[in-house]
Amino acid sequence: MKITAIESLCWDEYSRLMLVRVHTDEGIIGLGETVDKIPGSLGALHGTIAPLLLGQNPLDIEGLWQFVKDNIMYHGYHGAEMRALSAVEIALWDILGKVYGAPVYRLLGGKVRDRVPVYNTCIGFGAFQDYTAWHEDAGVLAESLLSDGVKAMKIWPFDPYSERSLGQYISLDDIEKGLKPVRQIRERVGNAMEIGIECHFRWNRASIERIARALEPYNILFIEDVMAAVYPDEIKAFSQRTSIPVIGSELIFTRWGLREWLVKGVSQIVMTDPAWTGGISETRRAAALAETFGVPIVLHNVAGPVGHAVAMHLGVNIPNLFMSESCRAFYKTYIPELTGWQPGVVDSTMGVPEAPGLGVSLLASALERPDLERKISEGEGKAGGRRAMGDHWAVEDIR
Repeated sequence: MKITAIESLCWDEYSRLMLVRVHTDEGIIGLGETVDKIPGSLGALHGTIAPLLLGQNPLDIEGLWQFVKDNIMYHGYHGAEMRALSAVEIALWDILGKVYGAPVYRLLGGKVRDRVPVYNTCIGFGAFQDYTAWHEDAGVLAESLLSDGVKAMKIWPFDPYSERSLGQYISLDDIEKGLKPVRQIRERVGNAMEIGIECHFRWNRASIERIARALEPYNILFIEDVMAAVYPDEIKAFSQRTSIPVIGSELIFTRWGLREWLVKGVSQIVMTDPAWTGGISETRRAAALAETFGVPIVLHNVAGPVGHAVAMHLGVNIPNLFMSESCRAFYKTYIPELTGWQPGVVDSTMGVPEAPGLGVSLLASALERPDLERKISEGEGKAGGRRAMGDHWAVEDIR
C-alpha cells in the first residue's frame, strides 16, 4: 500500500478548521484534522510534509512520524509543521483501522472505560451561542447545559480585565466583575454544575493569585493556563498557593515538551491537544508519561468532527484521563452538518464511534459546498525512502 495523494479541505464558514484526506493506491482514504492558524498548517502540509510522505506505506505510522519529525525538528517541536503532522498522523490511524476492520481505540489496546467524561467549553456557533449566553446570564446557560446532560462547563470571565495592564495587575473592582458569572451559576444551580476557569495565559503570578483567592469559595473544578507555559517555575509556585487544581498546558507539544513540566511537578493536571501535539500516538505517549508521575491528563479539544472522534478514541483508552474538552456549539451544529455524526451526552459523558478507523466520514454534501477550498499534493514524492534529517533534499525542493 502506498500514499498517492494528500488533500486539504478548508471551508470559509469553518475558518478554524483544516481536514486532511490521505489517499492510497488501494482506494482507502484516511481522515485527519487540525485547528487554528490554518494558513501556516496548510503551507507546512503541502510544502514540507506531503513531499516526504507521498509514495510511502501509510501503515508504517511510527516510522513515518519519526521520519517527518526528524525533518521538521530544525524549527523546534511546536508550530505549523507539528500541527500539520498531527493531522496526517491521525489520518494514518484512520487508514490502519479501516485496513484491519477495527475502531482505533481497539488498536490502541481497547477500553478502560465505556464512555468519556467531558466538560463543555462555552464557545458560540450557529444556534448555540454559549459564549454570548454566559456573558448575559451564566446561570441560565448552566441550566440549559444541565438539561442537555452536561455537568461541567468552562468559562473565561477574567480575560477582558488583563488587557489594560497586559496581565500585570487586576483591580478588586474587576475581580468582582469577573466573579459575576461564577456567582450566577452557583445561585441558579448550586453545585450541580462544575465550573472550570480558563485564563488563556494572560496573567503574572501576583495577579492570578489574587484572582484565585477570590474564586476559592466557589468550589472551582480547575483553573487552566494561568500563565504562559514558558514560566513553569512561576506556575508551580502558584499551584502550591491555591486550593484550586491547576491545568497546563495546551501550549505544550510532544512528550519532550511535557517532560520538564512533569519532572518539576508544575501542575496537578496536564493537558495536550492530539490535533497539535503530534497526533494519536504522541498523545498516548504523553498520557503514559504523565501516568508515571501520577498526574491525570485533559484532552484539549476545540476541534471539528475528526478531532472530536480522536478525543473519544483516546478518552476510552487512557487510564489517567481527567476529562476531555468538548463544545456543544460544535457537536450540535457543524459536526453533524459535515459528517452526520452527532455525539450524544449522557451524564456528562460521550461515547466512542464503533466503525472501523475513527468511525466518522464526510458527507457528500460537505464535499460539494461552494465555500470549500481543496488543495491536493500527489505523485511520487521527493523523499526517495526514509533517509535521516532531510539532508538529501535539494535546495529547489524545499523552497
